[in-house]
Amino acid sequence: MTEVDASSSRAVPTGVDELDRVLGGGLVPGSVVLLAGEPGVGKSTLALDVASQARGPTLYLTGEETTAQVRRRAERTGAVHDRLLLATVRELDQVRAHIEQVRPRVVVLDSVQTVTAAGVDGGAGGPAQVRAVTSALVDVAKSSETTVLLVGHVTKDGAVAGPRVLEHLVDVVLLFEGDRHSRLRLLRGLKNRFGPSDEVGCLDLDESGLCSVADPARLFLSANPDAVPGRCWTVTLEGRRALPIEVQALVGPPSGPSPRRVSTGVPTTRLTLLLAVLAQRCRLPLGGRDVYTATVGGLRVGEPAGDLATALAVASACTDDPLPGRVAAIGEVGLDGEVRAVPGLRHRVTEAARVGATRVLVPAPSVGDPEVPASVEGCVVVAVRTLREALAQAQAPAPLRLVSR
Repeated sequence: MTEVDASSSRAVPTGVDELDRVLGGGLVPGSVVLLAGEPGVGKSTLALDVASQARGPTLYLTGEETTAQVRRRAERTGAVHDRLLLATVRELDQVRAHIEQVRPRVVVLDSVQTVTAAGVDGGAGGPAQVRAVTSALVDVAKSSETTVLLVGHVTKDGAVAGPRVLEHLVDVVLLFEGDRHSRLRLLRGLKNRFGPSDEVGCLDLDESGLCSVADPARLFLSANPDAVPGRCWTVTLEGRRALPIEVQALVGPPSGPSPRRVSTGVPTTRLTLLLAVLAQRCRLPLGGRDVYTATVGGLRVGEPAGDLATALAVASACTDDPLPGRVAAIGEVGLDGEVRAVPGLRHRVTEAARVGATRVLVPAPSVGDPEVPASVEGCVVVAVRTLREALAQAQAPAPLRLVSR
């Protein structure tokens, strides 16, 4: 191992800062990257942007569009370069022939589900075909030190389409997410042999293409400064990035024979659990009422650290009393109403204070947990042990913030 030269496997920046963050520095020569996402989310735009900024000759192979259509999109996003070569392909032999002729540094195949391999059963996009095409391109990448970027589809459940072995064959799996009615796009790393596999990147999609969002905090917080019932902040960790999120809730009379539970951004199972805890441990009348929850910006709060903020937002909406000041809550809620510790608490509290929170509710430290200071940058930090205690502390008068003249 000491005699192996690893200098050729250093990551090369792509020119897209948020993509480089998720990749761990850039594209590694000889690697195969799978970029998957829903139709219309911007996969082809991102792939074309990467291809246009790559050093040396780059090959963009498309099986879903004509070269003229790709050229028009490149003009709109400023990705026209004479070193970027285009071709329409539908067969694996055509892909190999183009790579052998051009010998590019980077190859983009849009998409892997449109290419077929001769002598393999099934049509384009079938499990056997996708497996054969991907395996062949992995061999090409490893033997020629060419970076291959595969654009892929997802199923209706949001999982990467194709056989499971597809994710094992490639080196990096990226999931491109976003609501087509919103400009915000999230790039998540699901697998990465050369860097972190839990990073997330934020990009803004407009008519001129994609641009990186270095500080997306304000995208997930409401711009309304007025105190409104049913609002509470939290901070979720996506890899090494702390993202402040505002959770909103609305509680009203039932609209049908049975109460509705509708959630956007908060997992429905977590919401159901929190409603049961609020009703049983805090005696809130939620059993026969409709409950709606959502996050600003549509970012999904997938970790339990957002439990406390969701519970406080629902309680505020139920009593129709807004939380005084800008309150953030971080912690997991158990079935017994206990507020449990979460990792990265100090990092979360610092980020909440940076975006303007006046008070942060955190779990009381247990044995071995690092201490969190009582205040951070003028933000009061309050430790709570139970959900009932958190409700009382959240409704306390807002602390005064000193302003220097």
